[in-house]
Amino acid sequence: MKVVTNARELPSACAFVPTMGALHAGHASLFTLAKNYSESVVASIFVNPLQFENKEDLAKYPRTPDIDIEIAAASGVTHLWLPLHDEIYPEGFTKQSAGPIGDIYEGKSRPGHFDGVLTVVRRLFDLVNPKVAIFGEKDFQQLQLIKTIAGDIEIITAPTIRESDGLALSSRNVRLAPEGRTAAGVIYRALVQAKNEEELRAILATESALTIDYADFIDEKTFAHAQSDTQQVRAIIAGWINGVRLIDNMAMGNRA
Repeated sequence: MKVVTNARELPSACAFVPTMGALHAGHASLFTLAKNYSESVVASIFVNPLQFENKEDLAKYPRTPDIDIEIAAASGVTHLWLPLHDEIYPEGFTKQSAGPIGDIYEGKSRPGHFDGVLTVVRRLFDLVNPKVAIFGEKDFQQLQLIKTIAGDIEIITAPTIRESDGLALSSRNVRLAPEGRTAAGVIYRALVQAKNEEELRAILATESALTIDYADFIDEKTFAHAQSDTQQVRAIIAGWINGVRLIDNMAMGNRA
């Protein structure tokens, strides 16, 4: 694996996995999947300041560079790109708007978050010009918004990787206290067991350590509340445990 700091050193027609570091098995699964699409697998690590609501959250974001390099190398990454801030955001760069879907759910709770996400992804895509880019399904709203700016780049969706109790892997999980980590298992239980929105919220409410932000059944394409005739229904959940924000989602299929 080659570690580079400038996009000019990256191969063309690669499979690309953008990350913010603090890599774990979920990221490793994306790198492994990327090998199916190109001999050249590029992963980037850039903690994007534009997608954080405040400087405190940005400062708290975990950074594990030595572990990141080990995981990337072991998972098939051929080029690990560690861009400098000025390469991503040169003077006069254009900010991207996430539009109406960027203002609901995660966007409502984190104003400007998705504008920041799409801005950095657009810049990364422009610099790398990959053949395909791989994103996990855990950040479902983000995934759907990224598809709107992908252009000719094929977006590959990878399934959410989970811990033994079903908790979706996240770089933020390390900030959970032991009791909070145990309590977080209720999110997966709710997704698996609930047949409707009412049941979803009732199961989540059994865990006092969880403060629910939203727990809804939505139309996957429009993000409107699911109706009886909605074809593609997805449950989405967000909340806080120990001050750590946790999100998850799952396709509901036929739960009647």
